[in-house]
Amino acid sequence: MISRRRLLVTAAALPLALTAAGCTRSNGAPTAPGTRALPIPPLADSHVDGAGVRHFSLTAQAGHSEIKPGISTPTWGYNGSILGPTLRARRGETVSVTAVNTLPEPTSVHWHGMHVPAACDGGPHQMLAPGATWTPSWRIDQPAATLWYHPHPHGATEKHVYRGLAGLFYLDDELSDGLDLPRRYGLDDIPVIIADRRFTADGQLDETPSSSYGLLGDTLIVNGATPGHHDLPATRARLRLLNGSSSRVLELGFTDERGFALIATDGGLLPAPVPLHRIQLSPGERAEITVDLDPGSTTTLHAFPLTTRTGIDRPQRFGFDDSFDVLTLRATSTATTAPALPATLAAITPFAPELPVTRGFDLKWFMINGAKMDMNRIDLTVPTGATEIWSVRNLEDWPHNFHVHDVQFLLRAIDSAPPPPQLAGWKDTVYLEPARTYELAMRFTGPADPAHPYMYHCHLLRHEDAGMMGQFLILDPGQAPAFAPMAEHPMPMGDMGTGDTGTGDTGTHPHAGH
Repeated sequence: MISRRRLLVTAAALPLALTAAGCTRSNGAPTAPGTRALPIPPLADSHVDGAGVRHFSLTAQAGHSEIKPGISTPTWGYNGSILGPTLRARRGETVSVTAVNTLPEPTSVHWHGMHVPAACDGGPHQMLAPGATWTPSWRIDQPAATLWYHPHPHGATEKHVYRGLAGLFYLDDELSDGLDLPRRYGLDDIPVIIADRRFTADGQLDETPSSSYGLLGDTLIVNGATPGHHDLPATRARLRLLNGSSSRVLELGFTDERGFALIATDGGLLPAPVPLHRIQLSPGERAEITVDLDPGSTTTLHAFPLTTRTGIDRPQRFGFDDSFDVLTLRATSTATTAPALPATLAAITPFAPELPVTRGFDLKWFMINGAKMDMNRIDLTVPTGATEIWSVRNLEDWPHNFHVHDVQFLLRAIDSAPPPPQLAGWKDTVYLEPARTYELAMRFTGPADPAHPYMYHCHLLRHEDAGMMGQFLILDPGQAPAFAPMAEHPMPMGDMGTGDTGTGDTGTHPHAGH
């Protein structure tokens, strides 16, 4: 303990993306009630300067959105009234994002899943005051993946995301370019941002917590609107799924129980497609799946009651019994036939199996290892270039998950057994079943920064806001921390849970008794 403190998009896809209702400002007469087309977030405009840097702009702003047909709801969004554009960049590019805050509250923009210098991470130490501008820049140095961005103000992340601040960040590379996968953005390569909301009688977002568990909605929204349909020009769809909920865990499949192929997890492509009928995603997790349809046929993606509920007390209070339609896919009668799915995708080199556990993390009572988040405390330091094994446990009968900034990890074991195939890819967020031990293998390549920490935390947002979070520095050999304490927290901390803030080292030891 140290106490202180990226683009290949067809011309046909652009009009679709740019005119999608629900992801842009709501202008003109509202849509009539009934099913409607899935809104597609627009691809973000960008330009490359003479030095080869790709520039994006994001403005956090307030507006009104037609989440439910015919009802105007006050929301927040990036470059529009709800959600944000999809940023897209290639491995090897340097990107620069000009982020502007026009909201009445301080906020931030975190690049979830991105390997990024700590000062550019967009966590709670890179706050944007109202009217302020922040311009982080970094080199994309990781494989093709579906990442996302969202606010990260400590104590207010749940509220800011709930109001609509979130967007996707696609990364491409040469390997993914060479694979015969659907890639026409908004046509057969479809972003699917899933979240839940509750509404007041007059159609406003209800921000009243259902419990200290967090904001659990009774209405599912997809890409910023209630579920609709998408017409496919081909017989195979690639769905890039994000669980952007505050608290809800999703179990996704198709109502006709057709199978699909999992091709990528949080951090990129799997070695080979994994055939599945259901996939579970906790808040913050992503998955890329492909599903095949016959020309002229229809199928519906659905959120089913959860089958994985071991150790959860009264699972219905966490929404585990709920059921929602997500998206109806309709293949046109002239849909082109898809080629065979590639048998191999991207190789993954595992970490040495004999590496011992480096650190242990126990999640309980809105704390990690008995300590609540303290913006002025560094919980652990990691040497540049280190490969570490983190052992993580959920010691409660509540759902939790675990997200680590900057790195992608491989799940080495669950209770000493190999993970199932759907969890064998690169991850930055993993669901924690109660009373089970998850071993996460990761490499910290740096760069070192003695002054700016990264976060690790539960990504159920109320839990994070309430203190289930810690911070770490990456240091070169012999480098001392240079972390300056803050005069005050940029946002008020959550007040749920019990326990002391703690002053001890909260992540440098294995679990007691292990």
